[in-house]
Amino acid sequence: MSTTTPATGAASTASATTPTSGVTNPLGQLGKNDFLKLMVTQLQNQDPTNPVDDKDYMAQLAQFSSLEQMTNLVTSVNALNTQNTQSQAVGLLGKAIQWTRADGSVGSGTPTAVSIAGQNVNLLVGSETVAPADIVSVAAAPVATTPTSTKATTSSTTPTTGS
Repeated sequence: MSTTTPATGAASTASATTPTSGVTNPLGQLGKNDFLKLMVTQLQNQDPTNPVDDKDYMAQLAQFSSLEQMTNLVTSVNALNTQNTQSQAVGLLGKAIQWTRADGSVGSGTPTAVSIAGQNVNLLVGSETVAPADIVSVAAAPVATTPTSTKATTSSTTPTTGS
């Protein structure tokens, strides 16, 4: 069984010295800038008689570097994902697709255009906009057959009489 101890003086001191800028983080996550500000504030407010150990400082710098590299990696992966989605959408042009509409019904048709707005990629099928995530099946588009007129060509031959 685990027990929880209530926070004491240290937590209340930290909240009393934390500046409030009025800006809230909608995701509730700390980014690389927040981490850097926290580290600088920690260095500015350290006890001069008991400074931060070099090993601790280097560990924090390594963590900051790792955070920055992970942030850059996430940005790159998101860009690659968007490009992949765009490429796949273009590949669906001219194919016969079926998709599930918001009301649960199934639509079908052949995409004729791709619209890209930021990271949102949609296909235009007739007058409907279809998100790639809503597609449930893809097939080769039916080959359009154009009726051809096949008139029997008769050649008229005139009998030749020998002269």
